Amino acid sequence: MEKLIDLHVHSSVSDGTFSPEELVAYALEKKLAAFALTDHDTTDGIKAAQKAAEGTELEVVPGIELSTTWHNRDVHIVGLDINWKNPDFQKTLQGFRDSRELRNDKVLALLQKENISITRKDMEESFPDSVWTRAHFARFLLDHHYVGSVKEAFDRYLGDHAKCYVPREKVTPIQAIQLIHQGGGKAVFAHPLLCRFSKERLESFLDVLKKEGLDGVETMYSSYTPSDQLRMTKLASHFGLKNSGGSDFHGSNKPHIDLGSGTGKLQIPYSVLKELRT
Repeated sequence: MEKLIDLHVHSSVSDGTFSPEELVAYALEKKLAAFALTDHDTTDGIKAAQKAAEGTELEVVPGIELSTTWHNRDVHIVGLDINWKNPDFQKTLQGFRDSRELRNDKVLALLQKENISITRKDMEESFPDSVWTRAHFARFLLDHHYVGSVKEAFDRYLGDHAKCYVPREKVTPIQAIQLIHQGGGKAVFAHPLLCRFSKERLESFLDVLKKEGLDGVETMYSSYTPSDQLRMTKLASHFGLKNSGGSDFHGSNKPHIDLGSGTGKLQIPYSVLKELRT
């Protein structure tokens, strides 16, 4: 039987709960042949993960997940096999991160207006060496008893229409593809069905991305039904795009999703990675 892989995984360097080293240990326990570390807008966990995997048969694929916006919808582009040490790549990536930091400062200010005692220092102490996302703010609110659940944190404060929501500076999917290619990687449209585009809008969007150099589509994903996977596979084939897939594992931040197997039925063979690299 062909060995299995996972090409969409997050560590505690962004909004996961497993450290890069813990991910390696867990992937070995799960007998995966490879996993891609695709933290949000950062490559800071790759070195530690690759070092932890030295001397084992596990392959750590250097990756990233870039958050972008298209027609007021969040679109995520995953980069795989990136040369994360490339200085030009890192310089451009820093610009992406700067927009996130500006947003975080605005979120902090809005939360403070809601009489929530939270400062940048508090966040740094709670989440050292992490790239903060809304999930981090939600965890802080939960841990300090301002809300009873992460869902409540989003409903009351952090969700797209909540009182402390701050949109990010708009980075386009095309810019993300260009950045990934600048780093020598393969650009993959992550979980396209989560964007909730109409059938026509999704197809026209894929046509645009293909012309801009998109390499693949996440046709295998934790929340996909068999019919979803079939539809995405046919769509990828229609546009001449490669297949990719991943669980979107976040540890206890998404407790229903497991590494490598998603909600239980996800199976991504190593041949998917081999094909992406051709």
